[in-house]
Order: sequence, then C-alpha cells, then structure tokens
Amino acid sequence: MKDAHYFRSPEGPFERREISVELAGRQTTVSTAGGIFSPDGVDKGTQVLLREVPAPASGGDLLDIGCGWGPIALTMAVQSPQATVWAVDVNERSRVLCAENAQRLGLENIRVCAPEEVPGGIQFATIWSNPPIRIGKQALHELLELWLPRLQQPQTGEDPAEAWLVVQKNLGADSLLTWMKSMLAVVGDDFAAERAASSKGFRMLRVTREQVQA
Repeated sequence: MKDAHYFRSPEGPFERREISVELAGRQTTVSTAGGIFSPDGVDKGTQVLLREVPAPASGGDLLDIGCGWGPIALTMAVQSPQATVWAVDVNERSRVLCAENAQRLGLENIRVCAPEEVPGGIQFATIWSNPPIRIGKQALHELLELWLPRLQQPQTGEDPAEAWLVVQKNLGADSLLTWMKSMLAVVGDDFAAERAASSKGFRMLRVTREQVQA
C-alpha cells in the first residue's frame, strides 16, 4: 500500500529481508520489510542528513523522530555510545525492525518505542529527523510542536542543544522553516531556527536552544 509506513499497523505480510547498508562509516547488514519507510536502503534525504550533520551530543538523551528500520538511530547510537537514543515511530513494524537491528549491531543504548511511550520529563540534547512531510501540513506541525520544544536547555558551559531536520526543497522546506521560527518564538526566546545547508535538492534545517542569560 502506498504510504503504508504512516500507519500504526501496515497491511500485508510482515516478511523480513536483509540488505547491506553503510552506517557510521561501516558496512553492515540490517533487516527491513514492506510497509515501512524506505525498505530498500537508506533514502536520499537521510543520506544527506547523515552526511551533513555534526556529531550528536556524546551523552544524555538523543531522539530520532520517525525511526523506520533505524538508519538515523543506529548511527547516533554508534557515534554516541554513552548516550541514550530514543527511536520513535508510529509504525509498529518499523519499531520491531529497528529494535532487531539495534540488537544485531550490539547497540544496547537504543530505546525503541511509540511516541506516547517516551517519558514526558525527558529532554533531548540532540534531535535528528527526516520528518514525514507527506502526512500533511497540520499533522506535521503537530508532530514538530510535540518534539522540538523538548530540546534541553543547556547548562553553563554546555553547547546548545540542536535539532537537525532534512526536508526536500520542493516539498515545502522553506515554508516549513518560516512556520518553525514562528512556532518556536512562542515557546521561548532561547530557541532559534535556520537553514544551515542545502544539498541535492534538500534543505538542512537547524533548531538550537541556547542557555538563558541571567
């Protein structure tokens, strides 16, 4: 089914298959299946994100919004072994595969769960996402309103918390950035959003949360 990865329980048989991909600079084998996002490999947007982003925070809680089979969450977990990576997705099949792939790679610092299962008090030092643009503007806005304000407020001497989103230019990346700036201005003046880079038809959007000046 087209766009089946946006559903909690996609239709069709859950038939795993193995593919070879490069993650965090190493070639590895992972499991995918139909009914999830990009089952044939790492999609172009995620490739741009993983190539362009700086390293995630080395500790604390990190977040992958819409984890799919896990390319972003797995990369974060490899790069930041002392951090806890929260991999969230509404698609149950995606969550099963992401958890299996984390286990296959020996990554014990990944927590795979549905969005509502993330404890409410947790804030994130780093957020990475290839967000589900095609769910529609209202649903996308609700998704980002839920997660972006949960960037943690850095303490004295700490680097700003960062969220990095990759969005295809012709799917409204620039208008999304305008909305994000407006939304975050209401949340607090310690947030900022910008277009940080462009590559192969994609925009890299960066949200930061700075330390509040006394």
